Amino acid sequence: MSETLRLTLVQMTSHNTHAENIRALEGIAAKAADTGAEMIALPEAAGLMDRDKAHAQAQIRAEGEDPFLAACADAARRHGLWIQAGSTPVRAADGRALNHGTLIDPTGRIVARYDKIHLFDVFLEGRAPTGESSRYAPGSEAVVADSPWGGLGLSICYDLRFPHLYRDYAKAGARVMFVPSAFTVPTGRAHWEILLRARAIETGAFVVAAAQVGTHADGRRTWGHSLVIAPWGDVLADLGGTGPGQITLDLDLGLVGSARTQIPSLTNERPYTLKTVSDRTAAE
Repeated sequence: MSETLRLTLVQMTSHNTHAENIRALEGIAAKAADTGAEMIALPEAAGLMDRDKAHAQAQIRAEGEDPFLAACADAARRHGLWIQAGSTPVRAADGRALNHGTLIDPTGRIVARYDKIHLFDVFLEGRAPTGESSRYAPGSEAVVADSPWGGLGLSICYDLRFPHLYRDYAKAGARVMFVPSAFTVPTGRAHWEILLRARAIETGAFVVAAAQVGTHADGRRTWGHSLVIAPWGDVLADLGGTGPGQITLDLDLGLVGSARTQIPSLTNERPYTLKTVSDRTAAE
């Protein structure tokens, strides 16, 4: 198992057509290969970002027919790269859409799939409800993918707010957690870095969070600040909040074992029962 992963972290302003995003992907992959990267991490909605439901539905295809995933597989083969393809909407067997993440190996084969479990149904002050569940069906399976660098935990965006998922991943051997995202500006400003650093510290793992940024063709604005967080909570890379970009860096995976040995909270936990106490029972 390799102790160093040379990773290219990507930040995108994805379009509401596959073709525009495929063009961006081709440039990203070529540049990553030039830096000697072994893996690319893309953001949520990398292949298609479109809040116009009818326009999006007309473009969404099953995984095997999706043009963006086909382009990712081709780029992986041509450049000898692993690609964590962030996510892109695909059609499920029952006709509903899934917010679908994939891990692709250098042969172009999809070796792991993850459908976003926790959908972004929130009610921010001064904004219309987001209602992600009105467009997507939820996933139901958490996924740790085996790789030459050990276990990789797969998640998407709003999953970040459910820390038990990442704890379960760490217990299952994940050394790197992927959190491809398209955070809103208000929630990004308030919570993004704090939550990512917390997940890294709690699990003693690397957290890789590729993000969407800027103003999109569908009118949305996203926070950006793609981050890589080390197991001790240090920010190793931040791509800022102004525009697309990418950076290649080496992850020293030996830091995972070091952090978990120093603070073994994954093994220190103990079972407990929960009781609630009212004023009346307290008086008794």
